[in-house]
Amino acid sequence: MKSAYELAMGRLEKQSPASTLTEEQKHRIAEVDIRIAASIAEKKIFLEEQIFKAAPHEQHEIRRQLASEIFRLEEKREFEKDKIRSEKPNT
Repeated sequence: MKSAYELAMGRLEKQSPASTLTEEQKHRIAEVDIRIAASIAEKKIFLEEQIFKAAPHEQHEIRRQLASEIFRLEEKREFEKDKIRSEKPNT
């Protein structure tokens, strides 16, 4: 007898089947993660230095800018990864 979890997972699999990634796709996704993580680290270092140097009334705006930049980069990361996942493997 199947549990409710197993039944739900079976229905979910029918609606959107899981796709397996090729080694190349996995490698490209890892490259995207590394590149975006490096960009985020670079932005953090630069803008945190600016926060340290800024007047107290300017710090809030720089923090908002940092959060916005991180959000933009995270969206870019997910977009690029989804694009790679949706590619058909070369057979």
